Amino acid sequence: EHFDVELKDQRFVVQGFGNVGSVAALELHRLGAKVVGVSDHTCGLVDEKGLDIPAIVEWIKEKRFLEGCKLGRQVGRAEVLEQPCDILIPAAIERQITTDNADKLDCKMIIEAANGPTTPEAERMLDERGIKIVPDILANAGGVTVSYFEWVQDQQKYTWEVAQIQDRLRMQLRAATQKVAAAAETLDLDWRTAAMTVAVKRVAEAARLRAIYP
Repeated sequence: EHFDVELKDQRFVVQGFGNVGSVAALELHRLGAKVVGVSDHTCGLVDEKGLDIPAIVEWIKEKRFLEGCKLGRQVGRAEVLEQPCDILIPAAIERQITTDNADKLDCKMIIEAANGPTTPEAERMLDERGIKIVPDILANAGGVTVSYFEWVQDQQKYTWEVAQIQDRLRMQLRAATQKVAAAAETLDLDWRTAAMTVAVKRVAEAARLRAIYP
């Protein structure tokens, strides 16, 4: 929404097909987006016309791994990162995008669903190429946010409905995204630095209000 693009018009590559990557790919497919590449630790699958994600999910349920799946063209697990797309979602492990492959990526935006998938040196290279990065501190904050909701429910001794969790999560992440976007624009920063700036200011303000330091 912020970048004024329609999801259904975008081509996605998702590296990693675990709890994060598989759900992201399935949800994107459900919303009408074209997922042209996925991978796990055994291999990658690509199809420029779009992969049948529900069928791949069923394959994983039965076979556990992507290796041997005939629902796309098989490539190396790292090679999938170089598949042409509009939006790349690294959802595997850290340090997957480095100076060795940053110049080979063919995408317009990276949304970090893993922790630290991009090295600082690679990020500078991507910035020079005009590739935007939505950082992990924002993009994969959903899990820890819901963990906080679980803690709140435990403290209250009261369980929320699933719809309430979804609404609260959507509200929290939309607000966080708006704050990061505003900070990036106002301070002329990349989104990672803007997110860290927003975070530090919030912690500092909380500390001041609680008189932790003068």
